[in-house]
Amino acid sequence: MMSNLDRYKKDLDSLIADGDHLHLAMQAESVPEAFQKELKKRADTEVVKEFLKRLPSFKEAYQRWYSEAKVLVKQLLPDRLTDFASHYEKPKSRKDITYSNYTIEDYLQDLRVTRTYGEQTTKLVGPEAAIPQFRQQLAILKSVKARFESSLFDIRQLVQADLFDSELGAAKELVKHKFTRAAGAVAGVVLERHLGQVCDNHSIKIVKKTPTISDFNDALKDASVVDVPTWRFIQHLGDIRNLCDHNKKTEPTPEQVDDLIAGVMKMTKTLF
Repeated sequence: MMSNLDRYKKDLDSLIADGDHLHLAMQAESVPEAFQKELKKRADTEVVKEFLKRLPSFKEAYQRWYSEAKVLVKQLLPDRLTDFASHYEKPKSRKDITYSNYTIEDYLQDLRVTRTYGEQTTKLVGPEAAIPQFRQQLAILKSVKARFESSLFDIRQLVQADLFDSELGAAKELVKHKFTRAAGAVAGVVLERHLGQVCDNHSIKIVKKTPTISDFNDALKDASVVDVPTWRFIQHLGDIRNLCDHNKKTEPTPEQVDDLIAGVMKMTKTLF
């Protein structure tokens, strides 16, 4: 079975390769003459034509790439997440559009700034201004790989993710053999530990010595790490866990415990 560490490496390598292709596509779209001139120095015309045909459409492929790359940066290099996003998003405080603050979002909208003097129109800023912005995003993603391969990289969370997968797999087996309370208890412990790790990731201090799922959940909502729908979902998972652990009068159903396990699996994969 492929480990979480192997999956991260595979996804990262794939995204970097896709990013290199998008970088070429962006140049081909925004500065076609200069780009093709440079290519023709290295290959004949037919080879260049075939190469250009194989390039993806930046405007069609970028959003998927950005969404997936952002998740990896958030998980593996969170201190660069804001920087990564800033190269895409338009600055809220921007008053004038210049070469330095032109973003990839502007590029996707084909935004151009011109100035007209009499009958002559001069382009001040155009799509080519987004090329350095994408280069920075790609460089950040490549720095994730460098950190990944460094002996200094803390793989605690990746190892923990593998452990969680193993424990949730055990919980599923317990449900199959009708040990629903035990399965729910195992899943609940995984959720509690994961929420504790998320609080650590965001430097959220918990006052209680033995905090519960509810304590972690409330703290994450108060810190705006989770929104209200997610908070309610985690609260629901906590209720099922409590039914398995504490309420001896009512038996949890296999369906409830299956929902708990699936919900905990979702949280460990999407909440960091």
